[in-house]
Amino acid sequence: MIITQTPFRVSFLGGGTDYPEHFRAHGGAVLGTAISRCAYQTVMRFESSLFDYSIRLGYRQVECVRTLDEIQHRAFQACLRKLELTHDIEVNYAAELPGFTGLGTSSSFVVGLLNALHSFKGRYVAPMDLCRQAIEIERDVLGEAVGCQDQAWAAMGGMGLIEFKPNDDIVVTRVPMSTQRRAEIESHLLMVFTGITRRAADLASKQIKKASENKDRYLRMRTQVDEGYAVLTGNASLEKLGSLLHEGWLLKQSLDESISNGKIGSIYKAGTEAGAWGGKLLGAGGGGFVLFVVPPERRERVRAALKDYQEIPFGIDAPGSRVIHAS
Repeated sequence: MIITQTPFRVSFLGGGTDYPEHFRAHGGAVLGTAISRCAYQTVMRFESSLFDYSIRLGYRQVECVRTLDEIQHRAFQACLRKLELTHDIEVNYAAELPGFTGLGTSSSFVVGLLNALHSFKGRYVAPMDLCRQAIEIERDVLGEAVGCQDQAWAAMGGMGLIEFKPNDDIVVTRVPMSTQRRAEIESHLLMVFTGITRRAADLASKQIKKASENKDRYLRMRTQVDEGYAVLTGNASLEKLGSLLHEGWLLKQSLDESISNGKIGSIYKAGTEAGAWGGKLLGAGGGGFVLFVVPPERRERVRAALKDYQEIPFGIDAPGSRVIHAS
């Protein structure tokens, strides 16, 4: 049995510049972190000759099928096909947080599954290779309108700046942090769930179509990444990070009217009026989680203002996808 643990992610700045439709022309970068909330994949062998099926998949549903072509879950099907695993295999998926909520869960699913299947076949695959394989699966095989940051966070983990070059190179620069600075950053982050789930690819496809007309906004988002990196690696107050997230959220909303809505706006307004320095909706838009940068002395006031929405605690700088059990 193989068990993998793969992190979800929180993106601070630069989201949207990680779409090839933009970075192949202008370059892109994101600033963010893998978080301590994770997805888990288990893979094990079974003797299909004793059963009336050859492949068993467990997730929100259970699929027991004879061939790859019968699999309804397209990501499972694509990953098993890529690894040429056609029988005598059982795969199960579990996650600490729901999908379609702006935390990169779909990419964590694919990265963790690929890592587990490679390990099941006795192979080690480097994190960058896992990242690229996941991008290929999601964009080229499944045809999803997704960016490239989620796969990178899931595969490589950590907290840092990820650059996307016009030639498709991906360059990762870690945020060097002392234990004290890490604790300080964590103490300033607060995340709540809007209660709304949505398919990011549906929203992203609208934004991709407007990539050219929004070029200047994306270029400003790119410069924000460098400014945010300077804040995190220095000793300055994190109020500047909150201001950058606020500006980035305003820019993000201007990309397409579907990104925000009345409920998201009211949550953001309540948090900032209660004392948050700034924040943003995570992911492509439309729902999911809202992240705030809050000074610790105002944390309880912000929580009280958002008492109707579930807060999700998390740690930053989590490791990338890894095998946590092999037997």
